[in-house]
Amino acid sequence: MELSAELSLYPLTGDVDTSVLAFIDDLHDSGQISVVTNTMSTQISGEWDAVMSAVNIALKRSSERLGRQVLVVKYLPSHRIEIGAEG
Repeated sequence: MELSAELSLYPLTGDVDTSVLAFIDDLHDSGQISVVTNTMSTQISGEWDAVMSAVNIALKRSSERLGRQVLVVKYLPSHRIEIGAEG
């Protein structure tokens, strides 16, 4: 089953830009999901287990680097983000 998610990370310590970019890099590292970023959030999509695994791994790595942070995630089952010409 396909799954899309919109993620927003709010580090409570450290350099915000560096922390968020490292989190996005960790999502890309999975190699099994589509990742689209903009100034407001990051959208990912793929097979259900791949999306959930990518979020889990990226959040764990980010927590090890940063400590306290807030991750807001909205899930949309049975949906895949289509990456257009601009993405």
